[in-house]
Amino acid sequence: MTRIDATFERLRAEKKKAFVAYVMAGDPDEAAACEIMRALPAAGVDIIELGVPFTDPMADGPTIQLAGQRALAAGMTLQKTLDMARDFRKQDDSTPIVLMGYYNPIFSRGVEPFLADAKSAGIDGLIVVDLPPEEDDELCIPAQQAGLNFIRLATPTTDDKRLPKVLENTSGFVYYVSITGITGSAEAQAGDVEPEVARIKSQTDLPVIVGFGIRTPEAAESMARIADGCVVGSAIVSEIGKGQSADTVAAYVKSLADGAHRA
Repeated sequence: MTRIDATFERLRAEKKKAFVAYVMAGDPDEAAACEIMRALPAAGVDIIELGVPFTDPMADGPTIQLAGQRALAAGMTLQKTLDMARDFRKQDDSTPIVLMGYYNPIFSRGVEPFLADAKSAGIDGLIVVDLPPEEDDELCIPAQQAGLNFIRLATPTTDDKRLPKVLENTSGFVYYVSITGITGSAEAQAGDVEPEVARIKSQTDLPVIVGFGIRTPEAAESMARIADGCVVGSAIVSEIGKGQSADTVAAYVKSLADGAHRA
């Protein structure tokens, strides 16, 4: 059982929904990013998504793109991202960490060395947005063999014909993208999302977590109520981009987590 599996088991026992927070590794710099990451569990975060900065993102909106640019300018690399996770594990051995990013840095490093390093650094799962299910032998299957969950995204355009393929080798949880378009571009509507979550849950026993377009505690609560939890990324990254302190960011994150946990 991975930390992700154990976390959802604990939440089910507590009759709570999951709150997942996304932060970009190295944003605005390595030291500040580490301080923010260390503050997340006490703020109520159940799972941390740690973004790997990349020069040519696809699904990321301006907020996350700018965070990646800040991180790259500050010298953040894939290795330093893993080092952040390793440092975090010195104080927290239970909160799951999911790396979210693109395949090119992993391919450049080599799949086997990357997976070994990720596992030893305390990474629990991967979201690699530019590897479709047809490429599962490339990274997904080796990751699962190494003991890492491989989390797949489903979207409003994932129809009934495509969905089984998307779910085939997914583990940990399913990330449902609540809107069409890029991160931070629109506000998600629970009424639109609920039937889609039900459709996914009819085909898998995995938890379904809703992300994109969630900015307020009320939105976190409404999305978590119709799913197994929610993800907030751009709204948190925006606060970091304003130069807020780790304590201020953590207080905002706590308000979102409290909303999700009320569901």
